[in-house]
Amino acid sequence: MLELAGIIILGILAQWVAWKFKIPAILPLILIGLLVGPIATLYTADGTKLIQPIWNGEEGLFPGESLFYFVSLAISIILFEGGLTLRKNEILNVGPVILKLITVAVIITFLGAGLAAHFIFNLSWPISFLFSSLIIVTGPTVITPILRNVPLKKDISAILKWEGILIDPIGALVAVLVFEFISVGEEQAFTKTALLEFGKIILFGFTFGFTFAHGLTFAIKKKIIPHYLLNVFTLASVLGVFVLSDTFAHESGLLSVVVMGMVLGNINLPNIDEILYFKESLSVLLISILFILLAANINIEDLQLIFNWEAVLLFAVVVFIVRPLGVFLSSRKSGLKITEKLFISWVGPRGIVAAGIASLFGLKLAKLGEPGAEYITPLVFMIVLGTVLLNATTARLFAKMVGVFLTKSEGILIIGASKVTRLIAAYLKKNNRHVVLVDSNRENIKKAQSLGLEAIEGSIYNDQLKDNIELNDIGFLMAITGNTDINKFAIDKFKDQFGENGSFRLISSEEMNDPQNNPDEGLFSHTDDYHKLIDLAEKYPAIQEIKINDESHYKSLIGITKQDEQIIPLFIKDPDSNIRIISAYSEKMDQINEDSYLVYIGKPIDVEQMN
Repeated sequence: MLELAGIIILGILAQWVAWKFKIPAILPLILIGLLVGPIATLYTADGTKLIQPIWNGEEGLFPGESLFYFVSLAISIILFEGGLTLRKNEILNVGPVILKLITVAVIITFLGAGLAAHFIFNLSWPISFLFSSLIIVTGPTVITPILRNVPLKKDISAILKWEGILIDPIGALVAVLVFEFISVGEEQAFTKTALLEFGKIILFGFTFGFTFAHGLTFAIKKKIIPHYLLNVFTLASVLGVFVLSDTFAHESGLLSVVVMGMVLGNINLPNIDEILYFKESLSVLLISILFILLAANINIEDLQLIFNWEAVLLFAVVVFIVRPLGVFLSSRKSGLKITEKLFISWVGPRGIVAAGIASLFGLKLAKLGEPGAEYITPLVFMIVLGTVLLNATTARLFAKMVGVFLTKSEGILIIGASKVTRLIAAYLKKNNRHVVLVDSNRENIKKAQSLGLEAIEGSIYNDQLKDNIELNDIGFLMAITGNTDINKFAIDKFKDQFGENGSFRLISSEEMNDPQNNPDEGLFSHTDDYHKLIDLAEKYPAIQEIKINDESHYKSLIGITKQDEQIIPLFIKDPDSNIRIISAYSEKMDQINEDSYLVYIGKPIDVEQMN
């Protein structure tokens, strides 16, 4: 009981340390696992581990095969949660690159790392290629924390995120085929077995994932499942699909749950955010337990096998030769810049799937007496720990060195997706600004998405937005809802993360009647509130522009907008199409360039009347 409680406590402590220092949680988790596992044998009085997952095969916290059953089920939940976060609209521009990364780059990694392991460590060809198949994967558990802390272009973030999630079941599939080859032994039997297993995995993985995703969607939409059982029923469904698929085709379960998550994530499913939030919390707990268990299960003798220069050389080949070669060949003619390819090459940390399956296959082959099998687990853990440590400590610096770090965040986050904000967002998008709408109203989100706008359904009261890596380039925040409390809360909560260049909100009706005490973050005008904006959007459903000659001309235009309730100023667009948000103190705008435009909503301004 003490060991189980200790694992959970240490795991959550490691998660807190990771959050505090902005590093992937896998790093402190593995270090803790090693300290209470193999390294503990060096400082405990009786030379035993503080946490012993498996001892003498049939003793310990998880005797026999139970540890690997637990690992497999936990990985299925983690990958399902990753699949839920994949949105097809994220890869419209980079889909071909992602496809090549999970095909071409996989082949290059498999062959390159296998050759390196064979010649550097003198391992047999089967063991060498089993090692290379296990390090094909990257994984969302390690990619996501890195991307959250490094502001990047949306396309780069999308490539790394999608690769990390989609490549997990592919790597597992390749590892299974190699494992089958080693287990069967004879080449003819392998050929037949490999083809059969490959076909079964693909067939059952896609079939079960697609079918059960639509079945669960039907049950949720028809309210067959009560709301209070929604999350746990989904959890039970994921585990059921994983086990059922695995029963029909060994190791097809991972593919099934990723497909199931992807389908659910791209269906108009009620409560999807609620399910995702629950799965994220569960994934944090499972990851915390898994990495400590797997690291603690390594023996000190295993670590001594890789405590040499050969391990350093193998690591260097995998990170500095094999990974960049795969990325550059996969991104040919993609439109990505050299600097962007270099950054994607640099960020390739391995995660939970590599560690979990390596532990499983390594021990199984060691029991079968396969020569060199004892190298599998420590070598894979060396790659996992080394790549995570390297990327966690250098990703931000390397992004700045190669010039992909977003030093100026020009994206705009708008709270609210009403008709007027959809008009504003469409105008901003037309002028090449990355704009994202957030609303808890499903119908508003649907209407925004039908216009081709990027819109997120969610509440500002949870942390969903803070964890969204696609919002790394956001630097402006505008709260435009009819609820003043929501507008104020959004500014207070998100201004540091999303409003570094400016945070604005609509003033309330009470503030509008007291223009002398308007807040500094007041938006557009200190005489117009949400209701006036909505009225104008109904009467004049278009964003207008009028050319500005100079600063005095601008002030005269603002004077007109103050006198006429049918006009509200929104932005200033300069000759280079850069857009500045007008605050409530609109007359204070400076540096009005010639040939700029005043952007407004309302009736057209009569230029002749001005003259």
